[in-house]
Amino acid sequence: MNQMQNKNNAGLRFSRKAVWRCILGLIIILFGIFVYRLNQVDKTELVVRTGQTFEKAEVTEILQDNLEDNGTRVGEQKVRVRMLTGVRKGEELEITSSSGYLFGAVCKVGMKVIVMQSVAGNTTIASVYTQDREWVVYIFAALYLLALCAIGGRQGIKGCIGLVFTFFCVIFVYLPMIYRNISPFGSAVFVCFITTLVTMYMIGGATRKTIAATAGTVAGVVIAGISAQLFSMASGITGYNVSDIETLMTLWNTNGIQVGGLLFSGLLISCLGAVMDVAMSVCSSMYEIYNQNLAMSRAQLFKAGMHVARDMMGTDSNTLILAFAGSSVSMLLLDYAYDLPYQQIINSNNIGIAIMQGLAGSFGIVLSVPLTVLICTVLYHGKIVRKNS
Repeated sequence: MNQMQNKNNAGLRFSRKAVWRCILGLIIILFGIFVYRLNQVDKTELVVRTGQTFEKAEVTEILQDNLEDNGTRVGEQKVRVRMLTGVRKGEELEITSSSGYLFGAVCKVGMKVIVMQSVAGNTTIASVYTQDREWVVYIFAALYLLALCAIGGRQGIKGCIGLVFTFFCVIFVYLPMIYRNISPFGSAVFVCFITTLVTMYMIGGATRKTIAATAGTVAGVVIAGISAQLFSMASGITGYNVSDIETLMTLWNTNGIQVGGLLFSGLLISCLGAVMDVAMSVCSSMYEIYNQNLAMSRAQLFKAGMHVARDMMGTDSNTLILAFAGSSVSMLLLDYAYDLPYQQIINSNNIGIAIMQGLAGSFGIVLSVPLTVLICTVLYHGKIVRKNS
């Protein structure tokens, strides 16, 4: 009798898993179709680049250097390169490389560079755009993913998949949605929800813990966005006060893109990782606490969750503020070096934006803690908490 019942239970579990996998497969297919259709856009040509390409080349000879006696570089180098790609592949060209910090490169024999060239018939106009660093990017990214997998094991592999999926969503979902004139704030919330759900599912599976962590993360991210909007209304700082607004206005004039909302939508994505970390940590801790003592009342479980969460809240808020401060260190150094008056600094747009980003993100972390603890209390209490529940 017991064997028959065990077989029936096993068959029921297998049936549920099969149904769940079918549903999951259908969701993946629908999401793939959605992403494909979303990216079918005709982009407005903002700059005419007819005949202009960026190709790989190798420096074979320095014809004229621009190194001065005092160690500085003035003007440009004249170099000979062998083209590795493009219509001039295999040919050697004599081109220039400027000494600027943003464009050009300090060329050496054997260096791989990117050449910006324009070809019209037998005439070629070319110059060194920058050093070829494509494989450096790929190698360091691969080393990071390998380290994550080696140290994290199975969970590290899942983390890699979640990271790749997040990057995929930002490039192929978030940006196309904004380009299609969809609200930047709404686009960011949607992307945050999708990436959080997938990441949490990869880590915790289809469990109450995953549901609680996802809900807490989305709530924290939305709170951060609302905090930024309130700061904007009170201080007069908007998305039109950013340093590259003149270039962004071209997109508004040509495509009607809501560039003013990019500042706030970018804030949501920036603080997503920190809020996600807090939410999952809180959910995991409360899961273990309640699993050790199922007799706890709701009030006791909530109180225990808050005790654990306060330490996480303090450190993650510090991390987020330091991250935004670190991204503004060049601006802070210039303000310090020029000895600008305090009233000029505290009321400048750039400082205001940096402060808004740090504080709004921290608001999201702080206020997501009690919400996540409350969600966990409701979902966990009174349930039989098993390993995968």
